[in-house]
Amino acid sequence: MHQAAFFRVEGTLLDRPALAAAAWLAGNARGLGERALRLGNVALAAPLSFAGSLASGATATRITWMGLRGMTEDRVEVLAEEYYDDFVKDELLDVGKRLLRRARKDGRRIVLVSDNIEQIAGRFADDLEADDLICNRLEITRSKATGRLEEPVVGGNLAGQWARGFAKANDIDLDLSWAYGARGGDSLLLSAIGKPCAVAPDFRLRRIARDNDWPVVER
Repeated sequence: MHQAAFFRVEGTLLDRPALAAAAWLAGNARGLGERALRLGNVALAAPLSFAGSLASGATATRITWMGLRGMTEDRVEVLAEEYYDDFVKDELLDVGKRLLRRARKDGRRIVLVSDNIEQIAGRFADDLEADDLICNRLEITRSKATGRLEEPVVGGNLAGQWARGFAKANDIDLDLSWAYGARGGDSLLLSAIGKPCAVAPDFRLRRIARDNDWPVVER
């Protein structure tokens, strides 16, 4: 069986949250009125992103991407590429680089888990030569985004059941695998993996790591 290294992208590899990407894409819609409407939709997700347990589930994630409703698939692709080149491509955190190098040296399968959409996270995964990418996918109908995400929706809510299912399907030994997270919601995933690690954690995850005697890596 394989050993894997699960990385929650936002927080361990990148500082920018998915909300920033959604706001940028919405803010670059064609027409002033359309931009204002889309940004208003994205703004609804902002309070939920700081609302404790809600931020740990899919609620905020679903609302985050509602602002792309009606945007053509081609437009999403163009804007995602521009966003990636300008704000993501060269912004890999140093601590993330170190952990990735170590995981590769130890022969672990690299699994990236991101709240972002495939048009952005996919480019990131390709550049990092990740083995697997778990991210959000826009529902597209008649070449336009519906404003909804395909299931399963990735928020801070990937937990034991998902990890065990993924491990079984991919011949991964969870007991010998590592998981890296930075936010309180990431604890659900970290607690399901044999070797969890908190990376420059927020207050909530730092407390959980202390209570469970998990290693903590600072930047």
